[in-house]
Order: sequence, then C-alpha cells, then structure tokens
Amino acid sequence: MDEALLTVHNDLQSGIRVSYISDHCYKCLYQPLLILPDGPSNASLSVSTRFTLTLIVEADPGNSTPCRWSQLYGESGHYSVWVQPSGYPDNITCVRTLDKEPINSYLPLLAAAVVLFLLAVLYVSTPYLYRWLKKSKCISLLCCRRAGESSLDCDASCSRDVEQMKPASSRLRSLDTFRGLSLIVMVFVNYGGGQYWFIQHAPWNGLTVADFVMPWFVFIMGTPEGFVFIGLVCALPLRRKGATSLQLLRKLTWRSAVLILIGFCFINYSPRDGLLSWSWARVPGVLQRLGFTYLILGLMQIVSPGRNVPQQEPRWWDPLQDVVLYWPQWVFVLLLEAVWLCVTFLLPVPGCPTGYVGAGGIGDDGLYPNCTGGAAGYIDRWLLGDNIYRHPTCKELYRTTQPFDPEGVLGTINSVVMGFAGMQAGKILLVYRKRNSCILKRFLIWATLLGAATAVLSKCTRDRGFIPVNKNLWSLSYVTCMGSSSFLLLALLYFLIDVKGWWAGQPFIYPGMNSIFVYVGHSLLGPYFPFSWEMKFTGDHWEALFRSLWGTSLWICIAYLLYRKSFFLKI
Repeated sequence: MDEALLTVHNDLQSGIRVSYISDHCYKCLYQPLLILPDGPSNASLSVSTRFTLTLIVEADPGNSTPCRWSQLYGESGHYSVWVQPSGYPDNITCVRTLDKEPINSYLPLLAAAVVLFLLAVLYVSTPYLYRWLKKSKCISLLCCRRAGESSLDCDASCSRDVEQMKPASSRLRSLDTFRGLSLIVMVFVNYGGGQYWFIQHAPWNGLTVADFVMPWFVFIMGTPEGFVFIGLVCALPLRRKGATSLQLLRKLTWRSAVLILIGFCFINYSPRDGLLSWSWARVPGVLQRLGFTYLILGLMQIVSPGRNVPQQEPRWWDPLQDVVLYWPQWVFVLLLEAVWLCVTFLLPVPGCPTGYVGAGGIGDDGLYPNCTGGAAGYIDRWLLGDNIYRHPTCKELYRTTQPFDPEGVLGTINSVVMGFAGMQAGKILLVYRKRNSCILKRFLIWATLLGAATAVLSKCTRDRGFIPVNKNLWSLSYVTCMGSSSFLLLALLYFLIDVKGWWAGQPFIYPGMNSIFVYVGHSLLGPYFPFSWEMKFTGDHWEALFRSLWGTSLWICIAYLLYRKSFFLKI
C-alpha cells in the first residue's frame, strides 16, 4: 500500500549511487536509496507513492554529471530506470520506462462516496415514500400492527411516535451537528482513514483532512450558546440561573479535572501498552488540552461575562456590540497571543536559531537536526522530559530523533484562542438572536477576515510564509485558517438546519449530543473487534477503507440508540 516497485539497471562499467528526497520535505538532504557497487547489474526496491520524489543517480567515482528527475509514482506500479553512458564524456543518461500500470488508489473512495450518496438519497426519500404508502392505505402493513387497532388507529399512533421523535428542546441543532460532524471525522481518522495519507495528519507544514478535526472541536466547545464539550453547560447560562461565582468555579474546575484525568489515565494508553511506567508515560493529550482550554474559557466567562446593555438610541458601536461588550476578554486573548508570538520567535533555544519553527532532522539542509519544533519542543522537553509524544508526524519524513508533542504546552495558548473564536460565534448568536441575516453575515465576515489573515501570514504557500500553517505547533496562521473554516461550516449548518429547516442534522446530531461517550468509547475499544481486525488484504485501500467506515458507522449507530433511550453521558 502506498508503494511502487522501482528497478534500477546499471549498464555502466562502474558502480552507481541512487539518492532521493521527497518534495514535501522542506530543504531536506538527499537520502541514500540504493547502491550498486559494480556494473553492469540491477536491483529492485520499493518507493513511496505518497508524495513526488526527486531522484538523483551518480556514477562512482563521482566525476560525472549525475542525472536527476522528479516523479509521482503510482500505487502498485512497476517502473524501471536504465542508467547508460552518454555520448558526451563524463555524462550519464537515465531512461525511464513503465513496466506495469499502477492501480487507481482512489477507486475505493469513489465507491464509498457512491454508496454513502445512495444511502443519503434513500434516507431523504423515505418520508415521501411513507406518505405515499399512507395515502395508498398500505401503511397498515408497515405500521406498528398493534392488536385490536384499526388502520386509522394505527396511523394515529404512528403519527404520535413520529412526533415523539422530534426534539422538544429549543437548542440550536446546528451546534450539535457541528460537534457530531467533527467527532465522526475524528473517529474515521483515528480508525485509519482508509490509510490515505491526505486523511492522516500532515508531516509538518500544510493541511490534511485530519488537521481540521481538533480545532473544529475546540471551536464548538467555545460557543457560549452551548459552550460544551459533550453537553456541558457554560458559565453564562448557569449565571442566569442564579448560581454564584464560587459555584460556577467549583463546577468548572470539576469538569476540567475530569476531562484531564480521563485523558491521562485512559486515552493516552491501552492494555496493549502493558503496565504503566512513569519513564515513558505521556502527560499531554487531546482531552488534557480540551480540559485546560475549557477551564480558561470558563474562567473568562466567570470573571468577565459581558454586559446586557438596554437598547436605546442607536450607538456608533452597535455594529460591533458582540465585540465591544466583551472587550476585557479580547484584551486577555490578545495578550495571550502576544505571549505565544514572543516565546515562539524570541526565546533563545540552545543549539537552534532564534525563532526556528521547522521540523529539524534532515530538513533545512540538515543544519538543525535536534531543533524539532523550536521553542515549543524545547519548552516541552524542559518541563516534561521524556513524558511527551515520541512518534511525531514528522519523524518518518524528516528523520527526526527528538520527541515532540502536538498537544504540548505552548500550543495550548493558541488552543484557547481557537476556543475564543468559538465564543465569538456564540456571542453573535446571543446578541443577534432571531436575526438570522445578521448572524449569517457576521459569520461570513469573520470567515473572510480570518481567511485573509491566513493568506498574509502564510503567503499562500506551505513552507515559505511568515508563519506557516502548522498543526503540530498550532501556529497563528493555522488558528486563523481553522477559525475561517469553522465560521464557514457553522454558517452553512446554521442556514440549512436552523434557518431553512432543510436538514435536521442526521446522522451527525446523534454523536454530537453524546460526544464524551463516543470519543472515550472509540478510543478505548478501537483496537478490538468488531471495530477493528487484522487486515488480510494489505496491498490496496479497499479493506482498510471498509474497516475505517465500518468502525465509524458502528459508533453512529450506538449514538443513535443512546439518543432513542435518552441516555446522554455528562460530567
């Protein structure tokens, strides 16, 4: 999977060296791929099909001009390179041929998309089919068939059942749907994502599908209308119920502590890891970051909840009242971001250039091999030692040796900033409630502003911007990019679900209303049957994609059953 076969034929009288770099690896050193010490000879090896590779062939001794080419190899394809002497002295030529056509690695995704589309069409058409059957007096054959009931009684009882399924709550369904969509994508990613590289996390700079999940979750956690991670009520509604600040603080601290403890004690490890040892135990984690972010956002709401100003004559700041009324929170968040910028770009790191934000290893011409993550990695290693993540996403591509934790200390600052963007969305919903056009306009304005900030900070490039988009570091450009996408997604869901009523949010609304259960459950039970199994066919993506979709679908079904039983796990 994700590999092709390359055969190198050496027709020279001397040996050759073949080296390569991945075009996704920024300023990386060439790595040895193959050495043929004597010629003529040949050898075969596997090459990655994930990214474009640049290969270079040098004759031994290296007094001839090497040949070089870049190519994106196809999965399961067979390729040959014939290294031959050139008509010019000290020159060699490389003739490339295709021996076997690669397979279409995206065909499983296409098939899955068609199946999911047909299921969606079936789901949407079912109510219309139901009404048609009812009109044709066939409903009695499909309805609840209770003894002693006439067809009319059966129709009436079925109608009551349908009405009972409709939620009586006035909560915004788009928020639960947003949360559920984020969670389902997270489950799919954690279950392998079909082993597609663009569904897994980016090696360092750049974005993939997996990189959207965590910030979306933090964003919706910060929305004061729900201000929830799995149904946790925020400080503002509790204050309106008459709770004192001490009660709010106690409840907030308890919930945050429970999230952090669940993450540290259960999510970071599995029974397959054996007995826990402090020598390798990981302290940071996803739930730890969410718990700490929740705590800071809650404290902001308790200390500075905003003011309800009675509407009088128009004021010049009325168009910005969702910002002006909460100005202390804005000052605090801007100070937090200033701290992140100063520490990231001004903190001296031993053996590394000040302001370095690269992956280290073989990147940046191999000058800073032990500088993975710059200040962020240095702070984590200084505070936590070896108790951080040891297999960062950059380890394979950049050949790094230093541990680096994507949920580290410094990145948590920008996690709070991301949550505050969600709080801003909630303030818009509160301040402009029942004014749907104003809400949608402000969502789009924020999405545009944050998107423009991302373009400026990154220079619309992956590696050459002022601040590259980087999920591992939770860089400022990454937060603005994710904030923009979050506002866009929330605007779309709010319009479809709460404004127009064209969609009720199924099936994502079910895990969204029980997300603590789904998240913890999928993390603990993921390695076990029926959610996973040892694959038999590992040469392509078919079984891997089916396994990922199967495990994800099971959790949607479980969430739906819990919804039907009115079971919602809360802290």
